[in-house]
Amino acid sequence: MFQKIAASFTLFRLGLHLLYGMVVMAWRFPRLSADQKIQRIQAWAQTLLALLAIQLVVNGKPPKQRPVLLAANHISWLDIYLLLATGPSRMVAKAEVQAWPLIGKLACGAGTLFVQRQSPRDALRVVHQMAERLVAGDLLTIFPEGTTSNGEQVLAFHANLFQAAIAADAPVQPVALIYEDSATGQPSQVASYIDQDTLLGSIWRIANAAPLRVTLNFGVPQKANGRDRRTLSQDVRAEVVGLR
Repeated sequence: MFQKIAASFTLFRLGLHLLYGMVVMAWRFPRLSADQKIQRIQAWAQTLLALLAIQLVVNGKPPKQRPVLLAANHISWLDIYLLLATGPSRMVAKAEVQAWPLIGKLACGAGTLFVQRQSPRDALRVVHQMAERLVAGDLLTIFPEGTTSNGEQVLAFHANLFQAAIAADAPVQPVALIYEDSATGQPSQVASYIDQDTLLGSIWRIANAAPLRVTLNFGVPQKANGRDRRTLSQDVRAEVVGLR
């Protein structure tokens, strides 16, 4: 009973935090500099993790210079905020995220690029946008599995989005996410967002569970150096598997 009360309180505080983020996006962001926006987004993501009692461990070197295309395995909706908590990045996400309550509007405000996963034409549009942003010096993040997994394995990478890095001659940096029970160190699927999971149900499950520890292992950035997008995606996936 006490656990459910505590989880309900966590959900309440999280809802307030999401609303606060929307207010800041609407009223403060237009008057902030680029660096101030980055600081606000990172601090907001870190607070979200703290509210859910998630411990973040970072190994390796998050990107300090741009442009870079980060490529990560995908387990949970939390992946986005874990990466934002380590530094600024413009996410590339599935179009469905736009419809998520509150989070969708926050994603739009943070400059997320949305792609219709089943549409080759839309993927081409987004690749052009990504290449433009990389040429402009942005840091982009993709989840090239195209969907979430239970975290026990890394699914095959879709190669399309890697074309943006090739076109912009930008390095790709692999990063692996690992979810564990904070107390035991055992792998945890509590945060996985798969099958028939709903966003609210996933948040409720996380709030009711034992605290999580999530490790982000950053690999070494690599340029294509003549590799086509398919070969590059396969090589980056092998790096992500190795980082896990």
